[in-house]
Amino acid sequence: MALKDTLLRIFTWWNGQTVSVAVDTARSGIFVGEDELGNKYYKAQGALIDRSVGSERRWVVYNGYADASKVPPGWRGWLCHNVDVAPSEEQYTPKPWQKPHVENQTGTVNAYRPQGSQLSWGSRPAATGDYAPWSPE
Repeated sequence: MALKDTLLRIFTWWNGQTVSVAVDTARSGIFVGEDELGNKYYKAQGALIDRSVGSERRWVVYNGYADASKVPPGWRGWLCHNVDVAPSEEQYTPKPWQKPHVENQTGTVNAYRPQGSQLSWGSRPAATGDYAPWSPE
């Protein structure tokens, strides 16, 4: 199994972290925390990206398949520099309006299909009669 994991790290970017990200993380990354899904969060040590802006580089190493919808709201705010303190460094409690994480359902049977969509179940609603086709005359 170790050979398979090594080959996946070398030849894929969507399955965990690549070799270059692992080297960069080991060289200049400071571990900040881990979420309930097993994703690990890092920030760069040393110089800032742009001293005029003052932001530091922050990144996530996904646990398994790389999907941005797997980042919880508290960590998303930290990654996007909306908040300065990571959820692991404070007593973070989700807001009442924040829903628990649900993986992206696009392409599955659970995907959202609104009424009238060709992919939704049942039949389409009948035309209302207020449509007149365009005619060049």
